[in-house]
Amino acid sequence: MAKKKAAAKSAKKEKEMLVVASKVKAYVKSKGMMTSSEALPALNECIYAMLDAALARTGANKRSTLKPQDM
Repeated sequence: MAKKKAAAKSAKKEKEMLVVASKVKAYVKSKGMMTSSEALPALNECIYAMLDAALARTGANKRSTLKPQDM
């Protein structure tokens, strides 16, 4: 049973968190709102998607340096 759980965890390997949760939560709270438990992983996925698109643009422009205009 334990081997199945370990295998399932390996298969679900999540991407590394790129956002600072405490900073995001503090910002949301400063606006008078609350942060759900699903918000941070969703925000993280958005950031990965944005970076992937920016990196594709960087490569299409035959550069290896990500620049502000790529985002």
